[in-house]
Amino acid sequence: MSGESATDEALFAPAVARNGAVILDVLRKVLPRGGHVLEVASGSGEHAVRFAAALPDLRWQPSDPDRRALGSIAAHARSAALPNLLTPIELDAQAQTWPVARADAVVCINMTHIAPWAVTEGLMAGAGRLLPDSGSLYLYGPFRIGGAHTAASNALFDEDLRARDPDWGVRDLEAVVAVAGKHGLRITEQIAMPANNLSVVLRKAET
Repeated sequence: MSGESATDEALFAPAVARNGAVILDVLRKVLPRGGHVLEVASGSGEHAVRFAAALPDLRWQPSDPDRRALGSIAAHARSAALPNLLTPIELDAQAQTWPVARADAVVCINMTHIAPWAVTEGLMAGAGRLLPDSGSLYLYGPFRIGGAHTAASNALFDEDLRARDPDWGVRDLEAVVAVAGKHGLRITEQIAMPANNLSVVLRKAET
Protein backbone atom coordinates (compact mmCIF):
# COMPACT_ATOMS: atom_id res chain seq x y z
CA MET A 1 0.00 0.00 0.00
CA SER A 2 2.87 2.35 -0.63
CA GLY A 3 1.75 5.89 -1.28
CA GLU A 4 -1.53 5.45 0.62
CA SER A 5 -2.16 7.49 3.75
CA ALA A 6 -4.27 6.52 6.72
CA THR A 7 -7.08 8.56 5.21
CA ASP A 8 -6.82 6.58 1.96
CA GLU A 9 -7.25 3.30 3.83
CA ALA A 10 -10.25 4.46 5.87
CA LEU A 11 -13.65 3.30 4.64
CA PHE A 12 -16.90 5.10 5.37
CA ALA A 13 -20.30 3.43 5.73
CA PRO A 14 -23.36 5.72 5.37
CA ALA A 15 -25.37 3.58 7.79
CA VAL A 16 -23.00 4.46 10.64
CA ALA A 17 -24.05 8.11 10.57
CA ARG A 18 -27.69 7.05 10.66
CA ASN A 19 -27.61 4.41 13.38
CA GLY A 20 -24.59 5.18 15.55
CA ALA A 21 -26.35 7.42 18.05
CA VAL A 22 -29.36 5.16 18.61
CA ILE A 23 -27.17 2.07 18.99
CA LEU A 24 -25.00 3.92 21.50
CA ASP A 25 -28.09 4.76 23.56
CA VAL A 26 -28.83 1.04 23.90
CA LEU A 27 -25.22 0.05 24.54
CA ARG A 28 -25.01 2.47 27.46
CA LYS A 29 -27.76 0.42 29.14
CA VAL A 30 -26.61 -3.04 28.04
CA LEU A 31 -22.83 -3.06 28.40
CA PRO A 32 -20.97 -3.29 31.71
CA ARG A 33 -19.52 -0.09 33.14
CA GLY A 34 -16.00 -1.40 32.69
CA GLY A 35 -14.20 -4.33 31.15
CA HIS A 36 -13.39 -5.76 27.74
CA VAL A 37 -15.81 -5.58 24.78
CA LEU A 38 -15.22 -7.62 21.63
CA GLU A 39 -16.83 -6.22 18.50
CA VAL A 40 -17.28 -8.92 15.86
CA ALA A 41 -17.39 -7.81 12.21
CA SER A 42 -16.39 -4.20 12.86
CA GLY A 43 -16.48 -3.32 9.16
CA SER A 44 -15.20 0.18 8.48
CA GLY A 45 -14.30 0.73 12.14
CA GLU A 46 -16.38 3.88 12.51
CA HIS A 47 -18.63 2.34 15.14
CA ALA A 48 -15.61 1.15 17.11
CA VAL A 49 -14.21 4.67 17.27
CA ARG A 50 -17.53 6.22 18.18
CA PHE A 51 -18.33 3.75 20.92
CA ALA A 52 -14.83 3.68 22.39
CA ALA A 53 -14.84 7.48 22.58
CA ALA A 54 -18.24 7.55 24.26
CA LEU A 55 -17.48 4.68 26.67
CA PRO A 56 -13.95 5.38 27.92
CA ASP A 57 -14.12 2.87 30.79
CA LEU A 58 -14.48 -0.01 28.35
CA ARG A 59 -11.58 -1.54 26.43
CA TRP A 60 -12.94 -1.87 22.90
CA GLN A 61 -11.55 -4.69 20.73
CA PRO A 62 -12.54 -4.36 17.06
CA SER A 63 -12.23 -7.34 14.72
CA ASP A 64 -13.06 -8.43 11.20
CA PRO A 65 -12.19 -11.32 8.86
CA ASP A 66 -11.55 -8.99 5.91
CA ARG A 67 -8.10 -7.49 5.41
CA ARG A 68 -9.42 -4.32 3.79
CA ALA A 69 -11.78 -3.77 6.71
CA LEU A 70 -8.91 -4.31 9.15
CA GLY A 71 -6.92 -1.63 7.33
CA SER A 72 -9.86 0.76 7.58
CA ILE A 73 -10.35 0.07 11.28
CA ALA A 74 -6.66 0.70 11.92
CA ALA A 75 -6.77 3.94 9.93
CA HIS A 76 -9.75 5.28 11.88
CA ALA A 77 -8.14 4.18 15.13
CA ARG A 78 -4.90 6.00 14.33
CA SER A 79 -6.82 9.19 13.61
CA ALA A 80 -8.83 8.91 16.83
CA ALA A 81 -5.87 7.92 19.05
CA LEU A 82 -8.11 6.60 21.83
CA PRO A 83 -6.30 4.82 24.67
CA ASN A 84 -9.12 2.30 25.16
CA LEU A 85 -9.46 1.35 21.47
CA LEU A 86 -7.34 -1.74 20.89
CA THR A 87 -5.52 -2.79 17.73
CA PRO A 88 -7.96 -4.58 15.38
CA ILE A 89 -7.61 -8.34 15.11
CA GLU A 90 -8.48 -10.77 12.34
CA LEU A 91 -11.39 -12.88 13.49
CA ASP A 92 -13.61 -15.23 11.50
CA ALA A 93 -16.74 -15.77 13.59
CA GLN A 94 -17.31 -19.28 12.28
CA ALA A 95 -13.81 -20.45 13.25
CA GLN A 96 -13.74 -23.03 16.06
CA THR A 97 -11.14 -21.01 17.96
CA TRP A 98 -10.95 -17.24 18.27
CA PRO A 99 -7.87 -15.09 18.99
CA VAL A 100 -9.57 -13.84 22.16
CA ALA A 101 -9.85 -15.88 25.35
CA ARG A 102 -12.44 -13.84 27.23
CA ALA A 103 -14.71 -10.81 26.86
CA ASP A 104 -17.16 -9.16 29.24
CA ALA A 105 -19.48 -8.39 26.33
CA VAL A 106 -19.70 -9.07 22.59
CA VAL A 107 -21.17 -6.62 20.07
CA CYS A 108 -22.12 -7.56 16.50
CA ILE A 109 -23.78 -5.01 14.21
CA ASN A 110 -25.26 -5.74 10.77
CA MET A 111 -23.55 -9.09 10.25
CA THR A 112 -26.09 -11.91 10.51
CA HIS A 113 -27.84 -11.03 7.23
CA ILE A 114 -24.66 -10.33 5.22
CA ALA A 115 -22.96 -13.66 5.93
CA PRO A 116 -23.78 -17.35 5.59
CA TRP A 117 -25.86 -18.89 8.39
CA ALA A 118 -22.78 -20.79 9.57
CA VAL A 119 -21.27 -17.47 10.62
CA THR A 120 -24.22 -16.76 12.95
CA GLU A 121 -23.83 -20.26 14.37
CA GLY A 122 -20.14 -19.57 14.92
CA LEU A 123 -20.90 -16.23 16.56
CA MET A 124 -23.15 -17.91 19.12
CA ALA A 125 -20.63 -20.64 19.82
CA GLY A 126 -17.83 -18.10 20.25
CA ALA A 127 -19.85 -15.81 22.49
CA GLY A 128 -20.85 -18.82 24.58
CA ARG A 129 -17.17 -19.66 25.08
CA LEU A 130 -15.97 -16.14 25.84
CA LEU A 131 -18.67 -14.58 27.96
CA PRO A 132 -18.88 -14.86 31.75
CA ASP A 133 -22.16 -15.62 33.50
CA SER A 134 -24.64 -12.81 32.70
CA GLY A 135 -22.28 -11.45 30.03
CA SER A 136 -24.13 -9.88 27.10
CA LEU A 137 -24.16 -10.40 23.35
CA TYR A 138 -25.65 -7.42 21.50
CA LEU A 139 -26.98 -7.82 17.96
CA TYR A 140 -28.28 -5.12 15.65
CA GLY A 141 -29.92 -5.44 12.28
CA PRO A 142 -33.11 -6.48 10.46
CA PHE A 143 -34.83 -9.72 11.48
CA ARG A 144 -37.95 -11.60 10.51
CA ILE A 145 -40.35 -12.37 13.35
CA GLY A 146 -42.69 -15.33 13.21
CA GLY A 147 -41.41 -16.08 9.72
CA ALA A 148 -42.52 -12.69 8.38
CA HIS A 149 -40.72 -9.47 7.57
CA THR A 150 -41.51 -6.53 9.82
CA ALA A 151 -41.70 -4.10 6.88
CA ALA A 152 -42.01 -4.17 3.11
CA SER A 153 -38.61 -2.47 2.83
CA ASN A 154 -37.03 -5.36 4.73
CA ALA A 155 -38.60 -7.85 2.33
CA LEU A 156 -37.10 -5.98 -0.63
CA PHE A 157 -33.75 -5.79 1.17
CA ASP A 158 -33.88 -9.54 1.77
CA GLU A 159 -34.54 -10.20 -1.92
CA ASP A 160 -31.59 -8.02 -2.87
CA LEU A 161 -29.29 -9.78 -0.42
CA ARG A 162 -30.25 -13.24 -1.66
CA ALA A 163 -29.79 -12.13 -5.28
CA ARG A 164 -26.27 -11.02 -4.43
CA ASP A 165 -25.48 -14.22 -2.51
CA PRO A 166 -27.96 -17.05 -1.88
CA ASP A 167 -26.29 -17.75 1.48
CA TRP A 168 -27.17 -14.25 2.73
CA GLY A 169 -30.55 -13.00 3.89
CA VAL A 170 -32.56 -11.50 6.73
CA ARG A 171 -32.70 -14.12 9.48
CA ASP A 172 -35.62 -15.37 11.53
CA LEU A 173 -35.14 -14.04 15.05
CA GLU A 174 -36.53 -17.28 16.46
CA ALA A 175 -33.84 -19.28 14.63
CA VAL A 176 -31.12 -16.97 15.94
CA VAL A 177 -32.44 -17.30 19.50
CA ALA A 178 -32.65 -21.09 19.14
CA VAL A 179 -29.03 -21.48 18.09
CA ALA A 180 -27.98 -19.05 20.81
CA GLY A 181 -29.72 -21.24 23.35
CA LYS A 182 -27.53 -24.18 22.38
CA HIS A 183 -24.57 -22.20 23.71
CA GLY A 184 -26.11 -20.99 26.95
CA LEU A 185 -27.35 -17.63 25.67
CA ARG A 186 -30.88 -16.40 26.41
CA ILE A 187 -32.68 -13.42 24.89
CA THR A 188 -33.43 -10.74 27.48
CA GLU A 189 -34.41 -7.72 25.37
CA GLN A 190 -35.78 -6.99 21.92
CA ILE A 191 -35.83 -3.28 21.11
CA ALA A 192 -37.37 -1.70 18.01
CA MET A 193 -34.93 0.63 16.25
CA PRO A 194 -35.20 3.11 13.36
CA ALA A 195 -35.45 1.87 9.75
CA ASN A 196 -37.14 -1.39 10.84
CA ASN A 197 -34.10 -2.77 12.62
CA LEU A 198 -33.90 -4.44 16.01
CA SER A 199 -31.53 -4.41 18.93
CA VAL A 200 -31.39 -7.92 20.37
CA VAL A 201 -29.73 -8.54 23.72
CA LEU A 202 -28.77 -12.06 24.76
CA ARG A 203 -27.11 -12.98 28.06
CA LYS A 204 -25.04 -15.94 29.13
CA ALA A 205 -27.03 -18.07 31.53
CA GLU A 206 -25.55 -18.53 35.00
CA THR A 207 -23.98 -21.93 35.54
